[in-house]
Amino acid sequence: MLLQLQHRALYAAFDRFPSRKGAAVHIARFARTLFCEMGGGLLYALGDDALPIYQREENVEIVRFSQPVANFLERTCAFGRRLEKLLDEQGEMLRLCHFRDPWSGLPILSRPHRYRTVYEVNGLPSIELPYAYKMLAPSTLAKFEALEKYCMHEADCVITPSHVIRERILAYGLPESKIQVIPNGADLPGPTPRPAEAPARYLIYFGALQAWQGIDVLLRAFARLADMPDLQLVICASNYSNRAKTYARLAENLEINERVCWHFNLSEEELAPWRAHALLSVAPLTECSRNVEQGCAPLKILESLAAGVPVVASDLPSVRKIMADGEHGRLVHPDRPGELARVIRVLLQYPEQLREMGRRARHKMERDFTWSQATKRLAGLYRSLQQPLEETPERDTDVKFPSGD
Repeated sequence: MLLQLQHRALYAAFDRFPSRKGAAVHIARFARTLFCEMGGGLLYALGDDALPIYQREENVEIVRFSQPVANFLERTCAFGRRLEKLLDEQGEMLRLCHFRDPWSGLPILSRPHRYRTVYEVNGLPSIELPYAYKMLAPSTLAKFEALEKYCMHEADCVITPSHVIRERILAYGLPESKIQVIPNGADLPGPTPRPAEAPARYLIYFGALQAWQGIDVLLRAFARLADMPDLQLVICASNYSNRAKTYARLAENLEINERVCWHFNLSEEELAPWRAHALLSVAPLTECSRNVEQGCAPLKILESLAAGVPVVASDLPSVRKIMADGEHGRLVHPDRPGELARVIRVLLQYPEQLREMGRRARHKMERDFTWSQATKRLAGLYRSLQQPLEETPERDTDVKFPSGD
């Protein structure tokens, strides 16, 4: 398939786009910023049977890799080969390439090129993949780490949303001046009607269901609140329902299944009212290498605080960079259902303090963590990378961005 346009900018991500996951939210914000700066661009991402392999909206094109390759390593290789063909099609036109993962980075960096490159490190496959593929050999993980290092050293700039991730990748021998921390953000929502089917009092968890999210810890904590029969737990999973079977069985075994309300794959418009009217948002991240050594920057925490909803979250270094214990919610030791339940119980006894935490949380987000602040810094980075090569052209701030719907 030949593209219809020649582009000056490419954004590549081995992630499904669009989706309800935080990665897709991030991609939408950053790719739009890139394309506004460069007068359009090409987005290359993963797709599936429900998404078109090609879309165009004025000066933005999206190409999705949707081949049914079951083996993960074979899929990354096929994804990279398709990207190589796209790079061939673009020829000498490209001036700036932004990528989120080493599978995208290798084709972009390994060829002779004039374009500048940005590696956006939200996670490290050498740390994350063992949670999804437990049989990966140490030698394979070592190759992943070598590829990560190659991409970091060869890219013109490395950006990351977390100071914890920054400290991790500094150990790869990169100069400090090469790494920029651009935190994740959130929009400040306006008033939204309460969902008609919402319980009178409920806690909320929203996001993906990977093991490191600590959903099992949350369910075990909620079981300890059985003496509060009017309290319910709403779980808005960004996955489809088949990914929740293990947790649904656990809820049944804990005899709380009738007090747990499941929702799946909600749009942001559908999720926002559930988030806004929760008493508390819970982010029970586990104490594992993915969350501690690598670090994270959970959008679920940022979006809850922006909605004025206090958060109870695991006390991890990356979380402490976002919220303060007792100011915007509470931080608890990870992997301790009893402590999590106790903190939730105490907070719910003081509704006025909860409301004050929510007000402080929203103010902090407005001051430090809006998407507009993040994308303004990103746009400045793009301009600084382009300036030595050529004068930055006048930018089109009304770039249309296909939603994929």
